[in-house]
Amino acid sequence: MPSGQELPAPPGPEWETVCRVCGYDDGVEPFWEAGWPNEGAICPCCGNEPSMSDVSVMGLRNLRGYWVGQGACWDSPSLRPKDWDILEQVKHIPAEWR
Repeated sequence: MPSGQELPAPPGPEWETVCRVCGYDDGVEPFWEAGWPNEGAICPCCGNEPSMSDVSVMGLRNLRGYWVGQGACWDSPSLRPKDWDILEQVKHIPAEWR
């Protein structure tokens, strides 16, 4: 790429607080900012750390399938709500990442 040109942003909204793997959303911590992964964010539910590998629906489905196949355990169990419902949570995954 010629000097002075910026890389195009990957697909995604400007500010994304929903984990693309499990649907966890605290509404505060962004997993994606300006179309780029917030590499400091780690999902307390599934343990996913956003990266450029998360721009593939198939890659996300593989991560999601592995997480569910291992029992859908929380990475930070102390943050798991008492009334947590995995089926309700995964509904928060944006349609383009399901």
